[in-house]
Order: sequence, then structure tokens, then C-alpha cells
Amino acid sequence: MPPEVTIEPFLDLAEHAVEKALEAGAKWAEARLQRDVSASILLRNGHVEALGFGELSGIGIRVLVDGSLAFASTDKLSKEAVELAVREAVKLARAFRGDVRLSEEKFVEDRVIVRPEQDAFEVPEDEKIEFLKSADKVAEDVFKRAGFQSTRTIDLTWSLREQFYVNSEGARILQVIPRISCWCYLVGVHGGVTETISFEVGNSGGWERTREWKLEEKVREHAEAVVRIVTEAKKCPEGRMDVVLGPSVAGLCAHECVGHPYEADRIWGREGAQAGESFVTPDMVGKQVANECVTVIDDPTIPGSFGYYLYDEEGVRARPRYLLKNGVITDLLHNRESAARFGTKSTAAARASAYNREPIPRMANTYFAPGDYSSLDELIEDIKLGVYIKSFGEWNIDDRRFNQIYVAKEAWLIENGRITTPVKYPVLEITTPAFYRAIDALTKHVEFEAATCGKGDPGQGVPVWTGAPHVRLRNIVIKVR
Repeated sequence: MPPEVTIEPFLDLAEHAVEKALEAGAKWAEARLQRDVSASILLRNGHVEALGFGELSGIGIRVLVDGSLAFASTDKLSKEAVELAVREAVKLARAFRGDVRLSEEKFVEDRVIVRPEQDAFEVPEDEKIEFLKSADKVAEDVFKRAGFQSTRTIDLTWSLREQFYVNSEGARILQVIPRISCWCYLVGVHGGVTETISFEVGNSGGWERTREWKLEEKVREHAEAVVRIVTEAKKCPEGRMDVVLGPSVAGLCAHECVGHPYEADRIWGREGAQAGESFVTPDMVGKQVANECVTVIDDPTIPGSFGYYLYDEEGVRARPRYLLKNGVITDLLHNRESAARFGTKSTAAARASAYNREPIPRMANTYFAPGDYSSLDELIEDIKLGVYIKSFGEWNIDDRRFNQIYVAKEAWLIENGRITTPVKYPVLEITTPAFYRAIDALTKHVEFEAATCGKGDPGQGVPVWTGAPHVRLRNIVIKVR
């Protein structure tokens, strides 16, 4: 069971905020009462370096007055403070002329409470530390056996979000979602050469989710990859060849070159000065931009996912969003404001990192849907010369999400249908449309990784999953760093 819902005694304040906003002349109003509490343990080289705890709570209020949308917030949970925030929001809205409209949506009253089998806040600290030390010992042993010096950092974080959303159209949504995640960063040094690798796992739920991570196995795999890159990897050939992306790399691509450019606020320019724009234009919706084998979904409703929610921060019921369906641009990531501008419905993509941040269109769990190939071996069996990029080290993409570059971390040569020699730092540099068109096959099994997606100004980081099966690209130019 999760901890007691501590915001329960203050739910009436959210109701009060909406009532006062309407009395003050707002055509529409919403209030989001939210409490975020988190704790963490940072282990470095087998020793606890830091323990962390944080708590942030308050109410965010938005009002629509004469076409102008304004936002204010307060961390003081009293009627007086809420009324002051309402007056500030209304005053701010009246100071500007706007043409904001909100899409018409169906609203309900509901409670969504994720009930963990084992509340992470109740698990003894010693048990958590031992869990981390066991994983660290695996990495330490791999490096020692190979004659490497190493630095190993593992950061475990668990959190709880309590949120009550109210608007003037009848929405009354209480959501309680615990989350837990672990970030690992491994550094190996041998013969004057330093190599690093990192990964993150995470879920919604409680301590029971840590069993799904198989953390020791993942740490061993990544530590061995560091050793192999330093001691065995050869120079990668350059030129045109077939490329296979591992789930980690393909999942990142789904997030960066499908998810972000399909955020509607980027498309109509609202986000341009804050986080970038998009090469996608409204008239591209419904058009074929990729091969029919390519489907990319963003789905907040996946149980246990790191980006899980059933209602967004505007009270709209979530559903899977098909950003690409059989190669056709189908859904965009809309909040109510962008949906109205585009003449459509919200896709429940409004998210905010805290009570004092405005909800904007965001991803949740973005992934390539599974394909028809049963295994990696089947995917590569007709490749005469190619590269298998299993994990990435560096990447960059421009602010329109058009030109992108990925530098491999762990990579292998493919020769005559077989994975053969580890190779160093192949570079995939490609435009997004060319990337879409080059994909011709995917395997059936999708793997997910946790991440924190950043966007906005002030910055907002929200939990997400990136995911993919193995993905094959034909006739791609590979360079070497």
C-alpha cells in the first residue's frame, strides 16, 4: 500500500481556487494540487556517498480571461494564499491580449492510485544499500579480473506523486503514483585509456519492481562492454552499409526524432525560444513519411512504466498515441491549447514536472512497435557487411529535430550474416526523413529503458520510457569518430 494520501485534507483548496477564479471573471479555470516527495542513495565505489530527500508541494492555477491564458502558483496551502494566487493569475491574464482556445473534452471524476506490493519508503535503508553494493561488486570484479582500474557510481531514487486536478468543466481527478529508478555510471581505465558507459532502469510502482531490473546482470553486461571496447575493439570500416540498432539506440531515436518533433507546441512555434521547433508541419499529418513496417507509439497507460499516468495534467484521459502508424504520421502530442489551434482533440500529452510548472505537451513512453522478425540473428542473416550498434555514447540533434548524429559505444561488425568483431565508435549521421525511410525491418521483442526528458524554460524534467526492438536500416553511411 502507498503511504497515506497526505494531500487529502487540502483537496477543498483546489475546488476553492476554481470557484474564486470564476468569481473574478475567468471564463475557465483549473487548479492542480500536487505533492512530490523523493529520496535517494548515491553509492560510489561501494561506499555510500550521499543520502537525499526532497519534498515539494503546492497548487498551480491557470485561468482563461478574454482569450488570454495565465498561470500562477503558491506553496502555501491556505485559502488566503490560494486567493492571492488566483488574483495574480487573473491580473496577468488581463494584462495581455490573447486568442487562446481550449479543445472540448469529456471530463470525469476519478481516483487512480497505484498500490505497490512493497512501499519503497518503508524498505529499510540497509536493504537498499546492500542491493546497490551487490551490483557494484559485480562491476568491480569484472574490472579487476581484466586488470582495469574503475570508478562506479550507482544512484537509486524512489518517489511518490500525489496530485488532485480540478477544472471548471467538471474534472475531479486524484492520482497517486510511486516511482523507483536506478542510474549506473561505470568508468574503466586500462593502459592509459579511459572508457565509460551508463544506463538507467525505472518503473512506476514500489520496491518489488527492482526484481524486474536484473540489475547485477545489466551491470555485468555493461562493465564487460567497457573492457571489450578498450581491449578488443578494432577500427570500424567506413562507407555505405546496412546498420542494425539495438533497442537502447533505437529507443533513443524514437524519443528524439519522432517524439520531440511531434510535440504540437514545437510545430506551431510556442516552444521555439525555449526548447526548439520542429521540421514537422501541420499538413504532414496523414502523410506517408516512413516504410510501412514503421510504427512508433507513445503510450502513458502501460502499467508499471516509468512514464505512467491515466490522466494528464489537464484532466484528459490518456491513451496510446500513434505518432507513426505503418509509416504515416497519425497523432501529434497535444495539450488542449494546441489541439484547439489544430482543430482537433487533446491527446492527453499535457505534463508538468511540479505544481509550479505550467503543463506543456510532453512524451511518456515512446517506442518502436514490434516487427515481424523473430530474432536478431534472423534480422542480420542477409547482411554481407554492416554494423550492429548496441549502445550509444554520444548523440546530438538540432533544434528542429532534422539533422542528428549518434556515436556508438558498444558496436560490432556484421559479416556474411554473423556478428563478428567489436569495433570502435562508428558514427551514424543522418536526417530524420532519411532515417525513417531507411528502416525496413524490426524484431518482435521490445525493450525499454528509463530516462528523464527535459524541456521548457524554466526547465521541466519528467519520467519517461524509451523503447524499441532491434531495428534494421539499409544502405546507410557510417563514419568513424
